[in-house]
Amino acid sequence: MPLSEDELFLLSFYRSSEINGSLFFGRLARALKPGPIQHDLTKHFADEAQHAWYWTECIDQLGSRPIKLADAYQDRYLEAVGLPMNVMEVLAITLVFERRVINQYAKHLAVPHLQPEIGATINRIMEDERWHVQWVRDALVDLEPRFGKDHIDATLKRYRQADQDVYAQALVEYEGRLGFLSPSPTDTDRTDDR
Repeated sequence: MPLSEDELFLLSFYRSSEINGSLFFGRLARALKPGPIQHDLTKHFADEAQHAWYWTECIDQLGSRPIKLADAYQDRYLEAVGLPMNVMEVLAITLVFERRVINQYAKHLAVPHLQPEIGATINRIMEDERWHVQWVRDALVDLEPRFGKDHIDATLKRYRQADQDVYAQALVEYEGRLGFLSPSPTDTDRTDDR
């Protein structure tokens, strides 16, 4: 079945966010001095670019073309908390964001009658997302001697609060477009093969 307008919007939103993540991490990987963080950040950058391609390919397989969007989800983070000032803050906001991505994709996977192409794309991306969370978490632990565990924990707490605020705002703003992610009980009883 062809994508609905709302589904196309959300998949395009995912694609746009992956592109933004890739561009951000690519610039950062280029600027960091060689070492474990630069190494893993370069892989992260490549994954994000690949994810944007996966969404482009998925949308194409479903007979559509991605919508050009003016902003991405990450832009809202920067508005809420400002530009990260050091590598620890970059990693902290990345950890919070990657967990949000995993939660969002898991929610999307639970949609009744999910088109197989969308499910396959999310599952493919989720393999990388789990690694993203792991490497960033490990890097933050490695940065504790430099920044202090309490400071890192406080930064994570601040970013988690910002994430909750940004996500709640996005849900309100896109409420009409995201209804298919939380179908009513009668929607889950549909018998079509969508």
